[in-house]
Amino acid sequence: MTHPCSRRMFLLGSATTLAGVVLAACGGDTAKAKEIAVSEVPVGSAVIVGDFILAQPTAGEYKAYSAACTHQRAKITKVDGSHVICPAHGSVFDITDGSVVSGLARDPLKAATVEVTGDTATVTS
Repeated sequence: MTHPCSRRMFLLGSATTLAGVVLAACGGDTAKAKEIAVSEVPVGSAVIVGDFILAQPTAGEYKAYSAACTHQRAKITKVDGSHVICPAHGSVFDITDGSVVSGLARDPLKAATVEVTGDTATVTS
């Protein structure tokens, strides 16, 4: 014999499900650490490394950013000299500080952490 679901059990189940959804949405950035030889990063430009942008604005100075455009989170895939460009709506960002140069994005790129050890740069969120 089956028992109908009580109001209490329904609300408890709904609250548990909702809590799981909310906690999953609040999770941190899941981008994994990426390594690259510093010789692959041109001075005055940048490279796309997985979910990151690794830039070398001046010789020996390294900056890293998330490759997610701040407009609608599309992945930035194009480097043009000292700028990176989002293919979705054309937002352009400066590699020196991640600031918006033009386009629909209003916020700068999210900074990431870069650590250079010897000839290797490691980028993490």
